[in-house]
Amino acid sequence: MPKQSPVPDEVDKPFWDAANEDRLVVQNCIDCDRLQHPPVAKCPDCDPGTNLEWKEMSGRGRVYGYGVMYDCPVTILAEDQPFNIAVVELEEDPGIKMLSHLPGTPVDDVPVGAAVEVVFEVTPTTGQKVPEWRVVG
Repeated sequence: MPKQSPVPDEVDKPFWDAANEDRLVVQNCIDCDRLQHPPVAKCPDCDPGTNLEWKEMSGRGRVYGYGVMYDCPVTILAEDQPFNIAVVELEEDPGIKMLSHLPGTPVDDVPVGAAVEVVFEVTPTTGQKVPEWRVVG
């Protein structure tokens, strides 16, 4: 499924650079040891909250829930309708959720609670890799 190409900014560029290396990283506050995603300029729990690092994740998680997109206003995605939009919680921190189309999973046949692993797909416009999730087992 073609993806929109993200345009990295100064805050999330390390996330996208790691994706291009087939690595999943999440921002971490060194002061309070809080993982956070999506990336932000400062930790919301600390003051000043700017002591941040990037931690590599295992690339494993579980399907938390999903929906099916039947009427997408994004032209590049509309031709693949309907498609899954799954919410994936990371193994390291179930509070961190990521979205996926779940490549290889039929529409509306998403196994909630199933184990997933990250895969990286190349976007057609810029070649930027994006994390997606595939059901395992």
